[in-house]
Amino acid sequence: MASVLQTIVEKKHYRFIDGEGVTWQEAVRLSAESLVADGSVDEDYYKQIVACIEKYGPYVVFDHNVAMPHTTENAEGAHKTGIGFMVSEKLIDFGVDEDGEEKKANLFFTLSAASSEEHMDNIQQLSSIFMNDPLLDALAAARTPEDILEAEKNYPCEED
Repeated sequence: MASVLQTIVEKKHYRFIDGEGVTWQEAVRLSAESLVADGSVDEDYYKQIVACIEKYGPYVVFDHNVAMPHTTENAEGAHKTGIGFMVSEKLIDFGVDEDGEEKKANLFFTLSAASSEEHMDNIQQLSSIFMNDPLLDALAAARTPEDILEAEKNYPCEED
């Protein structure tokens, strides 16, 4: 079975941006574009994610400058389960959370869910990636799909 990162590369669900002057709303849109390109999600799908973040705060931003933009289950416009991956050279500012902590990200794993089983498998694999700091550092430096695969090869996630 292909890993999440291998699947992202195979499906061309990746994007690399400079990030200069990009708002978090624009970053969410850009991070979903690879999912739009193959029909995984509708063009306006990202707007639901933006609306959730505006309502609930930057809950999608985690440690190590990782963002996992997603919306509620059974979101309208999600046709296939997948992950859109994006690297921004510059940190994107999501503002502060309810604890006053600044939330910034340059690694985006944007989720779409049409199958809860596949979605949960993706979440499980992503959580392994999120706990692998050397892999996250290598992914943040990635500028090509080959760099993504090289990062995974050099810093594999531990199998359960």
